[in-house]
Amino acid sequence: MTRLEKYLPALIWLKSYSKADMRTDTVASLIATILLIPQSMGYALLAGLPAVVGLYAGIVPSILYSLFGTSRTLAVGPVAITSMMTATVAMPFALPGSENYAAIAIMLAFLSGVFLVLMSLLKMGFLSNLLSHPVISGFISASAILIAVGQFKHFIGVEATGNNLIEQAQSMMLDIESISLPTAILSVLSIAAILLLKRYLTPALIRCRLPLHLAELFGKAGPVLVVIVSTACVAFFSLDQMGISIVGHVASHLPTIDMTGMNLDTMIALLPGAFLISVVGFVGSVSVAQSFAAKRKEDINPNQELVGLGLANLGAALSASFPVTGGFSRSVVNVSAGAKTPMTGILTALFMLLTLLFFTPLFYYLPKAVLAVSITISILQLVDFNDFLRLYRFSKKEAFALLATFLAVLLVSMETGIILGVTLSLLFFLWHTSHPHIAVVGRLPGTQNFRNVKRFDVETDPQIITVRIDENLFFANARVLEDYILSLVSQHKDIEHLILMCTAINMIDASALDSLETIDERLQSAGITLHLSEIKGPVMDKLIKSSFMEQLSGSIFLTQHQAMETLSRQQSSE
Repeated sequence: MTRLEKYLPALIWLKSYSKADMRTDTVASLIATILLIPQSMGYALLAGLPAVVGLYAGIVPSILYSLFGTSRTLAVGPVAITSMMTATVAMPFALPGSENYAAIAIMLAFLSGVFLVLMSLLKMGFLSNLLSHPVISGFISASAILIAVGQFKHFIGVEATGNNLIEQAQSMMLDIESISLPTAILSVLSIAAILLLKRYLTPALIRCRLPLHLAELFGKAGPVLVVIVSTACVAFFSLDQMGISIVGHVASHLPTIDMTGMNLDTMIALLPGAFLISVVGFVGSVSVAQSFAAKRKEDINPNQELVGLGLANLGAALSASFPVTGGFSRSVVNVSAGAKTPMTGILTALFMLLTLLFFTPLFYYLPKAVLAVSITISILQLVDFNDFLRLYRFSKKEAFALLATFLAVLLVSMETGIILGVTLSLLFFLWHTSHPHIAVVGRLPGTQNFRNVKRFDVETDPQIITVRIDENLFFANARVLEDYILSLVSQHKDIEHLILMCTAINMIDASALDSLETIDERLQSAGITLHLSEIKGPVMDKLIKSSFMEQLSGSIFLTQHQAMETLSRQQSSE
């Protein structure tokens, strides 16, 4: 890979791009555009922005990621989680629908892009590891429920705001007298239609002898069919005059940016929210990209993904939209449609642009309730209560982290949930590493293997005791090892040699080095020699630079077997 290809991955797949690939990608992008247009418009409404902004968010960001991202299948654009987070962060600063609100959404996209690019320059792709599986699972499930509850206001035609479940419920209750019966009936019919199409459309297409992959693809078009039929019904029967809220006029021109209401204080206040949006978006995007890459035996570069997503968000800001990221449902549509290369993302963006310029009048009578129903049915698939039960059986601490994150997101705010989840994960990690598993080991008869004396029937020597610590040695657990060894020595009066088996030690810090020196000094005062065995190269490199090696009372052995053989011979000769 050349240096230019490293920073512009599109050059790699463009080398072998063919006319056949272009035909396949064109068909895939056309299908993807049809399926994604109503979804993108719905996510814009979810973010508190005009529906047309969803089209803006699917053009420039998609092109930039296709050029600079490393995934061949990931589709970048507006997704439910980042849309909800955008609304959550922006609402305290301005009213949805106002010019100030639009400016804040643009600024969030810009700041998210800046954060992602800076993280790539600092090689901080590892930050995604701070969001453990329980935290992500709890966050996504709670966010999905919040999104579904937030969309319920469109089901019944009331107004509602709030950053958590309680606030949204209270807000809807205050406006309960404004329920629109026609809107509620349309919502119920739309839910029934989408669920029925989801269950029966694919089998029906298969019975019509449509190839399986096409049947599965067009089977996903149920929400699009409902959107088309409901829009036609509203227009033909003038249902908007009966109280059904519609999208209305959708601007058919390129976006314009108005940042007159933005100031430095507001921008600084948006930094924490923008950072959380960028990190959550990055983690979700990389997870999706890696899952698809594994199936296609491709490679994903997390740091280059930061570049691709960062530029996509900067592009979103320059096109007057809101934060974007790689979405699972968008990517599934791409793959199902037969996308071969990232060219699909570029072509989809161009089709979105054509739609924006020439076909937006078709969306005038599109009912907001139907978009809300489509989003809700799609997003509720992300709620996974079984994950908590699985984790509870495996690790109660991790299950608690998931539950705490879930409840904090649901009842307080998304930001609080993420911060609480990360904090708990780090605290549990520190607790685990500060309580390492330490075992006395002996030789399995007839082998050179050493195992825990409490788990296996092993050979031991009362004068030679081997201690194995199954953790790195650092400030949080150094005293634990020190106390364990001194307590062990007090229980074995015949001990003359103590071997510290370092098989699992990958790192030693200064505090642990001080503890090792203390252990050696106290053992020497008791007439016991300290030895070390099976030290890994990086750890040995650190020890060589210290004075510990010169002061060590015993020896360092390459293997535990060598240590036992040598010390046993010494005992025999004495």
